[in-house]
Amino acid sequence: MLAALFPSAASPSPCISDFFSCNANSPYSHFCLSSWSNSKPPSRVPAHKFPSKIHEILPLTDPNYRSDASVKMPAAPWMKEPVLLPPRKVPDQNNTQHSLSLGRSRVDKAERALTDKVGGVRGNKTVRKIVRSIERLQRVRKSSECASDPEEIEIGLQVPSDLGKGKGKLYSGRKLPWMRDERVIFRRTKKEKVVTTVELTLDKGVLARLRMEAKKMRKWVKVMKIGVSKEVVDEINRIWRRNELAMVKFGIPLCRNMDRAQEILEMKTGGLVIWRKKDTIVVYRGVDYNSKRYSTGDVDPNSDTQPLSLVSAHIDALENKGHAMEGECGETGTWEDAIFMDDEGTSAPVNKSLYERETDRLLEGLGPRFEDWWMRKPLPVDADLLPEVIPGFTPPLRMCPPNERSNLSDVELSYLRKLAHPLPTHFVLGRNMRLQGLAAAIINLWEKILIVKIAVKWGVPNTNNEAMANELKRLTGGVLLLRNKFYIIFFRGKDFLPGRVATSVAERELKLKEFHLHEEDARLRASESILLADEPSPISSQSGTLSDFHRIQTEHWDLELGNKEVNIQVEAEIETLKKELTKQEHRLFILKSKLSISEKQLLKLNSGDSSVKWDLDQEMMTEEDRECFRKIGLKMHARLALGRRGIFDGVIEALHQHWKHKEVVKVITMQRTFSEVIKTADLLEVESGGILVSVEEQKQGHAIIIYRGKNYRRPLKLPTNHLLTKRKALIRSLEMQRFGSLKFFARNKEQEVSHLKQKLAGLEDLLLKDSGYDDA
Repeated sequence: MLAALFPSAASPSPCISDFFSCNANSPYSHFCLSSWSNSKPPSRVPAHKFPSKIHEILPLTDPNYRSDASVKMPAAPWMKEPVLLPPRKVPDQNNTQHSLSLGRSRVDKAERALTDKVGGVRGNKTVRKIVRSIERLQRVRKSSECASDPEEIEIGLQVPSDLGKGKGKLYSGRKLPWMRDERVIFRRTKKEKVVTTVELTLDKGVLARLRMEAKKMRKWVKVMKIGVSKEVVDEINRIWRRNELAMVKFGIPLCRNMDRAQEILEMKTGGLVIWRKKDTIVVYRGVDYNSKRYSTGDVDPNSDTQPLSLVSAHIDALENKGHAMEGECGETGTWEDAIFMDDEGTSAPVNKSLYERETDRLLEGLGPRFEDWWMRKPLPVDADLLPEVIPGFTPPLRMCPPNERSNLSDVELSYLRKLAHPLPTHFVLGRNMRLQGLAAAIINLWEKILIVKIAVKWGVPNTNNEAMANELKRLTGGVLLLRNKFYIIFFRGKDFLPGRVATSVAERELKLKEFHLHEEDARLRASESILLADEPSPISSQSGTLSDFHRIQTEHWDLELGNKEVNIQVEAEIETLKKELTKQEHRLFILKSKLSISEKQLLKLNSGDSSVKWDLDQEMMTEEDRECFRKIGLKMHARLALGRRGIFDGVIEALHQHWKHKEVVKVITMQRTFSEVIKTADLLEVESGGILVSVEEQKQGHAIIIYRGKNYRRPLKLPTNHLLTKRKALIRSLEMQRFGSLKFFARNKEQEVSHLKQKLAGLEDLLLKDSGYDDA
């Protein structure tokens, strides 16, 4: 580094020629000064361009020195001429080092930003900052939008800010880079609180007092799956006789839709819901409550429930009004006003959504509604109130279009199931049999829609959705899309014919038969007129004529009889049984082959496990000693547990380890049958060489108590070479379990095969008898 020291101008300064010479032989020829200035010292030059002998440059006080004299700077080796710069352009070494240090610090800071920990980007504090900045930006954006021209802002359209003023011109149909899209942002508004009936009816002070009392209540009436039944209403009335509040707790399914539960409760009890939390509702009996009103069975005129006759009369009045409004629609042209009109002719507000109105229109006239419906409106039809038997009911006529199959493919089935998911529920059913009324309603509804959705009632005893589905399929002939414990969904089928179409098809068939008769009559008359009296009558072919058709029907009339239909069903069932029998016999063969393999493997493992002979020379033990050792063994906390491996070499070693400290050992086994326990106890006695004291039943299992003997000595080497190891004992246990399960399933399969054979033989005998009767 070159340090330049400049003394004052008054100090004597030698001439430049005294220090440097500009000839080529001088060692300082690469640095020459043409002139020096007293007013401005020369700029600093990097030190690595000078020899080590030069340490400083002193200013010169030559009167001939000019300030605009150029400075000869070091040149690169490939340059032939030196570089001459004015003094003001000579770089300052201090500034260069400062800029280099700043650049190096910026690079270090950038590297640290990639590797060091980053703070202040997570947590609640940072989130609050982000939210504040977004809100500030929205306020600024909103104020700028309000200040701008309203004609320039449109929803979802790109509008140049200065279009037409010359500042924001478009070029080649593209917007300029500094132009932004301006959009109108609609902020989410809070949902307004709906004023309830209780708040409109009761005073604020009374309502607050009732709600405080409701929060302290600890006894409630439980609503079960069946819903708000008559028993629940009577219990609420009994509570209201003593107290003005009654708490009701709802179970499944009404607890999933508490708005609907509140509506049902208010409709059936006539009270007011003042407090609700989760699945609990507190009902207020009202200021003018009269307990005798419900006990006598009178209908409250202010309640929503009305007799069926009044409802039907109201429906008839609406229908008559609809016929009367047809003329009005033609005059005014506004059919909406005609539909939503009161009896007095004034327009009535529509409280129902379009979804509810369309569903009510579909279900109109099918039957009474189910008031205890646990899901959102519209209310479905109560199928249990429909007639059980309809005189003269027959399944609808079905005819598939040409070149079309009635069966549904997997893709069509999946599509129809997805289509049925958002549909409303049309019927609610709780009865298994006698569903002709429901079948007639379903057939009428199929003329408007493709799919019918039936819900199964909750809490009704002995409901069977499989029996319901089979009965409805037999009565309607529809296609079952879905069946579970909640819903039954039917598709009307590709071969379904509406009522008018089925009538026209039947009429067409009758006309076709009449034409056949006329054609046959004309053919017979023409053949009789052609025959001559003196010629023999030729033998004419009867094939294809109506008489041939009747002959075939007469000969094979039994095809349409009941016994022939039964025979066809029997033959179909015989074929099904034969297929099932073949499949079960194949499975039985596989089970027997696996059973033989398992038996061979088990014999191979048991051959390596050979027990020692019984030692006849055992010590004698009196009854007193046996009872004493039995009590000692039962009181022992230390025990030896036998697992699924059974007896192997490690069990015998553990027995001798127990006998090293105590005379008696207690072995616990988890075997279930007592014969297996006795067999295990005898085997332990033989293999260990001890004396069996007793076998006792305990809570953990069976306890086997073994005494080591008076003359017991621990053997130096245990004779356990003939027993299985721990690993092989586990393999034997698994193989025994596998062998037992295979034997069990093989026995069950044999019984099933024998049952199928007996059933098949019975059906074949029945078929032979029917064929014998037909031949006779």
